[in-house]
Amino acid sequence: MAGMKIKKGDTVVVLTGRDKGKQGSVLRAIPTENRVVVQGVNVAKRHQRQSATAQGGIVEKELPIHVSNVSHIDPKDKKPTRIGFKVMKDGSKVRVAKRSGEVIG
Repeated sequence: MAGMKIKKGDTVVVLTGRDKGKQGSVLRAIPTENRVVVQGVNVAKRHQRQSATAQGGIVEKELPIHVSNVSHIDPKDKKPTRIGFKVMKDGSKVRVAKRSGEVIG
């Protein structure tokens, strides 16, 4: 199986589900499960017991979302785009937005 095209720090938009249309930064990528954790998306409330280090109460936490439900944001026109790969003249391999051809990150 090929690696995921979305990495930590990328800006993505959610395509389906209750958070459809929301944009956020990828906080964590989980390639073994094909999932990503996006800031402010798929937020659940968890009850936390008080401990020596953490205060108790209800904590909001982002849960993983499947990578097929998010799309990268094109750096040029800020719309969803697919990602391709291109080998530069110096031999380095970079990710490019299929929509505009712009190099990503």
